Amino acid sequence: MTMSVELIEQLLRENADIAYEGDRAEPVSSLAHALQCAQLAEWAGAPAPLVAAALLHDIGHFIETAGVADDVDDVHEARAQPLLMQVFGPAVAEPVRWHVAAKRYLVAMDEGYAAQLTPASLHSLGLQGGAMSATEAAAFEALPYARDAISLRRWDDQAKLPGQVTPALDYYLALLGEVALAN
Repeated sequence: MTMSVELIEQLLRENADIAYEGDRAEPVSSLAHALQCAQLAEWAGAPAPLVAAALLHDIGHFIETAGVADDVDDVHEARAQPLLMQVFGPAVAEPVRWHVAAKRYLVAMDEGYAAQLTPASLHSLGLQGGAMSATEAAAFEALPYARDAISLRRWDDQAKLPGQVTPALDYYLALLGEVALAN
């Protein structure tokens, strides 16, 4: 494993049991959510970089988070970008970067999408700008990794099942190592 994959492992393990509080509360820990998301990507037959993106989509929550309050968008998707680009390149970093925009896009384009969001996702949607305008949606669709970001977003929304059995973190760390070496 590269030193940066080791840093990512450390961030995931140190924050494994974090359960978001207040308006951001979800029914699973941060690690359970990450593992479930990666598992859903794998079950969908996603390529290894997209499985890695699914695992790491929320890692920005654990980078420079001092002073982030419930009523402020923490821009976690942007905070993760430099690390993910350096270690894995755009096939991992870009879907992570755009997974929040994908939520805004889906709310605008899929009539029933917002109804399936958890209260925490609805809360953050408001902080993140709400539904996209038609102009924003067209610009999003033109992004090279928009389709991957939408897939990631849908797995993100589904990866909140208490007690769901998944492979252990070590299983996905091996995948991260392979994806990093291929970059």
